[in-house]
Amino acid sequence: MNSTQAKSIVEPIVQPFLDEHGFELVDIEYVKEGSNWFLRVFVDKENGIDIEDCGRVSEFLSHKLDETDPIPDAYFLEVSSPGAERPLKREQDVVKAVGKHIFVTTYEPVQGLKEFEGELLSFVDGILKIRTPKKTAEVPYDKVAGARLAIVF
Repeated sequence: MNSTQAKSIVEPIVQPFLDEHGFELVDIEYVKEGSNWFLRVFVDKENGIDIEDCGRVSEFLSHKLDETDPIPDAYFLEVSSPGAERPLKREQDVVKAVGKHIFVTTYEPVQGLKEFEGELLSFVDGILKIRTPKKTAEVPYDKVAGARLAIVF
């Protein structure tokens, strides 16, 4: 089983619970580290998520996964916050990040660069407008390989 398959199994199980409790599903990973498999579910909510919230989601999901046992391997379930540098996986995540400091990588050079870090000024018609220290760049969303919030020091 790969991460995409695990996500397609876990997402429909956990999403109704998250919706009911005002949580947002940020990402699901299923990865092997050493000899162990890890099912990681990253959740958030409007004013941030705490350890008790993660515990509630973990307890619910653990119970549901035990009922149906859809993942054949033994694994460790981890439910956590995406952290301060949360990934921006979907277009709606990018929309919410307007006005914030972000880091973006692209599949191919855009304006001669493959990495952009700065304030996301806007996201309109599939174009991220990012003010970097040197210039303002316009990055097509379909060229984005990865995006996340970034901490400014």
